[in-house]
Amino acid sequence: MHTPYTIEEHQHRFASWAAGRAASVKGCRFKVHQAKAILEAVGFDASFSNPADLPNPRESDRTHREWRDGLIRAAGQQGLHVTHGVAAKLINCYVKVRFVCAGNHDHARVKAMHPPIDEVLLTRLAELNVGGFESDWKAARAIRWSKFDSDQYETVINLIRRSLPDQPLWKIEEYWAGHRKA
Repeated sequence: MHTPYTIEEHQHRFASWAAGRAASVKGCRFKVHQAKAILEAVGFDASFSNPADLPNPRESDRTHREWRDGLIRAAGQQGLHVTHGVAAKLINCYVKVRFVCAGNHDHARVKAMHPPIDEVLLTRLAELNVGGFESDWKAARAIRWSKFDSDQYETVINLIRRSLPDQPLWKIEEYWAGHRKA
C-alpha cells in the first residue's frame, strides 16, 4: 500500500534537508540523509507539524537540552561526533523552516524557540554591540558555534533573550547577514 505524500511529509523533508546542510561543518560532516535520521530519532518527523507539539515557553530550554542530548546520542550511533552547537543548529534550522517560516511565527510556543546560531550572526551582533554585549558576542564567536558545549550554547541563547526582551527569539535574525553574502 502506498502512503500518500502529504504537505507534512513535504515540509519535513525540506526542513531536514535545510537543517542538514546548515549544520554540517568542518570537523562534523554528515550527509543530509544522516541529519534526517538523527532528527527523526528525537521525534522530528512528518507528524511533528503543529505548534502545539512544541514545548510550552517555560519548558523550552529544558526540552531543547533534551533534544540536543538525544541528537548527540543518535549521531553517536551513526559514528558521528556532534557537539551541542551542531545539534542546536540542526534543531533550530529545522524548527525555523517547519514552524517559524511556515506562518506560525506569532504562536507563543514558536516565539520561544531558539534561532540558528552561526559565525555570521555572532559577528554582526558583536559589530553592532546588540544588547550591549559586544564582548560576550566576541567571546562566543571565538569559541565557534560548532564547538559549543551545552553551557556555552545556553549562554548565547540567554544573551539573545536579554537583547530582545519580550520579543520572539527568531527576531535576532534581523542581524544575520548570511542572506547578503555573495
